[in-house]
Amino acid sequence: MLLHITTRDAWAPGEPYRADSLDTEGFVHCSDPGTVHLPANRLFAGRTDLVLLEIDPARLDVPLRWEPGAPPDPNGAWFPHVYGPIPAAAVVAVHDFPPSAEGRFELPPELASPTPQTRESNIPDR
Repeated sequence: MLLHITTRDAWAPGEPYRADSLDTEGFVHCSDPGTVHLPANRLFAGRTDLVLLEIDPARLDVPLRWEPGAPPDPNGAWFPHVYGPIPAAAVVAVHDFPPSAEGRFELPPELASPTPQTRESNIPDR
């Protein structure tokens, strides 16, 4: 599973997803469940309007590459970069992504041990 952090307003169900970084950097930044907190805490502190797009890499029709972050993570973590728009069919769920009471982002509990039923029921109609 891949995860992409975005705002509720930027996500349009049923349409291919294009992050601004696709135009500026040539790819959509993603994370995996073990690293999603790193960019969230570094780049989105104080935000309460975020969601996580849960992406099935097998449903992508564009290149996916694992590459070092920018700046590189001190622990050597690599991140998945999607080199094209993410097809709507590849987004298998959307999860609210609020910070904790302390203001830190953590992996939502439903992603720590998801069940197929939970994931499929999380795709909003908007």
